[in-house]
Parts: sequence; structure tokens; C-alpha cells
Amino acid sequence: MTSILRSLVEPAVSAKLMGEKVYLRPPELGDWREWQTLRHESRDFLIPWEPTWPDGVLSKSAYRARLKRYVREAREDRGYAFFIFRRQDRALVGGLNLNHVHRGVSQYCSVGYWSGQRYARRGYMRDALKVIVPFVFDELRLHRLEAACVPSNAASRDLLRQIGFTEEGYARQYLRIDGAWRDHLLFAYLATDPRP
Repeated sequence: MTSILRSLVEPAVSAKLMGEKVYLRPPELGDWREWQTLRHESRDFLIPWEPTWPDGVLSKSAYRARLKRYVREAREDRGYAFFIFRRQDRALVGGLNLNHVHRGVSQYCSVGYWSGQRYARRGYMRDALKVIVPFVFDELRLHRLEAACVPSNAASRDLLRQIGFTEEGYARQYLRIDGAWRDHLLFAYLATDPRP
């Protein structure tokens, strides 16, 4: 296991994936207050693109349970969670998750991400995705990285295309978003595609 992968599953050690504007590292308990504040103030901005928020989702106990799930998934090589921080001042700007890691003959995972409203459209998520692509292919040794977005989410759709994802299809009622089953555009990035 590489040192970066090992540190992702050992919570006492923080792996940092460095970009030009941001760095990514696994969430820690000490991030709770900043995460809670950013998610709370961005709620209206995020709701149209995310599953319905359950009651108490921003509480410290819910956050602690989330961290335990992240560590378990990383240990089992099923998923990897990252927070995105601005390099200039270490401000939390968003999050990125690698979900549903599949090994065997398929060798793929999916990426999901969110940005706080005050940090949106400033190039931070583009930088974070540029950092995660080589991690997926060089560290995790996967062959395919998938992403999906609601067709009306022009910002996300354009971002995926800018990074180098290829639009591959249209999935009807693909995910339950904001309380309803929503159609999604499907994108993929292959290990053999040019790097961003």
C-alpha cells in the first residue's frame, strides 16, 4: 500500500494532495465547526444538487459518525473522502468523495463534489479535480472515473468537460436529489485519456 493510501486509512496521519490553488486531505474531527458553518451558510445553494438533508446532519455527533464511515470505507478500499482547502489561508472551500470503488474486471469509482457558495466559480473545484484524476489512476490504480450531474447544473457539466471527462449518456431518474428522482448526464474519464 502506498504512503498516501496508508495515511488515508490511518486517521492519525493526514495525506495532502497538492494543487495550484488548493490541497485535499481526509476530513478530521477538528474540521467540524468550519464544515458545519460552510454547509449551513451554503444550504440553499447546495439543496438543488444534493440528496435531502436529514435532520441533525450538521450536528457534531452526525459528523463524527460520518468520519467513522469514511475511515471504514477507506480501510475496505470502497471509498475515499477529502476536504478541499485553499492553499493561501487553509480555508475549507468544499469536499470531494471517491465512491463505489470497484475492483476485479471493472476497476472504477465515481466522484462527487460540493463547494461552499462563497467559493464557487473561482477555480477551486477545477483545481481539486485536476489533483484527484492522477490520484485515481496512479495511486488507486483504477481504469475509469465516473461522474454524473443533473442536466440543469451547467456549472458542473461545464467543469467536467473542461477537466477532460467525456459525456457518455443520459440516465433517467438516476439519483434521488432534493427529494425527487432526477435524470443525470453521465461522464467518464479513463486512465488512457490525456491528463488535465
